[in-house]
Amino acid sequence: MTLRQVVAVVGARWRSAFTAWLLIVGVVVAVSLLRTPLYTATASVVLDVKSPDPIAGMVLPGMTAVSYMGTQLNVVQSERVALRAVQALKLDEDLNLKAEWQAATDGRGDFKSWISDLLLRKLDATPARDSNVIQVAYTASDPAFAAAVANAFVTGYIETTLDLRVEPARRHNAFFDDRSRHLREDLERAQQRLSAYQQQNGIVATDERLDVETMRLSELTTQLVALEGQANESSSRQRQLKSQSGHMQEVLASPLVIGLTTELARQESRLNELTQRLGDRNPQVDELRASVVNLRTRIEAETARVAASVTVNDSVNRTRLAQLRADVDAQRSKLLLLKGQRDEAAVLQRDVENAKASYDSVMARAMQTSIESQATQTNVSVLKRATAPAFPSSPKLLLNLAVGVMVGVLVGISVALMRELNDARLRNDHDVTDALRQPVLGALPRRSRHASPGRLRLRLTSPLSAMTPARLR
Repeated sequence: MTLRQVVAVVGARWRSAFTAWLLIVGVVVAVSLLRTPLYTATASVVLDVKSPDPIAGMVLPGMTAVSYMGTQLNVVQSERVALRAVQALKLDEDLNLKAEWQAATDGRGDFKSWISDLLLRKLDATPARDSNVIQVAYTASDPAFAAAVANAFVTGYIETTLDLRVEPARRHNAFFDDRSRHLREDLERAQQRLSAYQQQNGIVATDERLDVETMRLSELTTQLVALEGQANESSSRQRQLKSQSGHMQEVLASPLVIGLTTELARQESRLNELTQRLGDRNPQVDELRASVVNLRTRIEAETARVAASVTVNDSVNRTRLAQLRADVDAQRSKLLLLKGQRDEAAVLQRDVENAKASYDSVMARAMQTSIESQATQTNVSVLKRATAPAFPSSPKLLLNLAVGVMVGVLVGISVALMRELNDARLRNDHDVTDALRQPVLGALPRRSRHASPGRLRLRLTSPLSAMTPARLR
């Protein structure tokens, strides 16, 4: 069917089309007027994804992901947030809602979850385009209730976001607290072992004592070297004593020996002089000779005494050398023992330092997680609080009327065409030509109320000269 035919049919059956259009528009208007008006309250929050974490001091990598906003939308519309809204609005204390729940579920399931499902059905969370703003809208027949639910969801979302940040920190804090107690016990045991070892071995300052003992060993070694020189010298004099005792330096340097030797030489010279002058048998010569013998005896005795002192000195030097060597060996053993103690104490000290470093590290992390677990700030801020809307969001009378008019037009045209299909008629000369496959010779114009009968003329549609004999037959 062509557009011209459709127009002709609608024009011929306009009463049916208009009736259908009027019926559709009337139904739409009636439904729009009789339907309970719904109000939509909208609140909005903004997510700060660029500010660094106040404790960690860096931007969390998960906050910069593309799916972050989608995750936050799912959090807003989660049951956890809905349960917070139910608790904040005290809907679980509403007896009418409880009666509806009993009638709908026969008491099966959780009452709060049932209410949260009802709220989530009318909740809509949408992100603003090219921004970090989330709009939370709730639709209800009561504008004040719609605003209260939207604000309750925003508050529940902020609290849930805070809990999602704080809960891991609390678990970590509990773990680090437990670890810090164990590490503190390990540190105390390490310190006790170090203290017991120091008390047992009398160690106050290991390095200082080691330096003192090392210095003492050095001094003993120096004394030993000097004493070995003296012992070698005394041994050499001792050997000289056996062969040339009279020519020893100690004997030659002795004042008494020098005096006796001088006196002996003087007496011998006098003895020679008296012997030559008085003879060998002179009493004075005998007396002087006895004096010379006495001096020689005394010189020998003094020489023997000096030699004995050299022997004693050599013996003393040897005794002192043996004792000093024993002292050096003992000091060396003591120093080696002290070094061993220092090494063992150093191991214990390193154990203490390692335990202290581990304890300090865990304590620092525990303090950080403790602060994080007590955080009260999130990266979500309320941008707009929902208020009771003044006008309903549904039904929209003008929009519904426009849609009804368009639908009514389509239904009216459809009704006219359906009637035409059930009762087809020839509306114009084109219908005759298309339906009968015959040419139209002429057409009488539609008679007007004011037209006179004598003015009616036949309108020829095809000149006779153009017709063939076949068409006339």
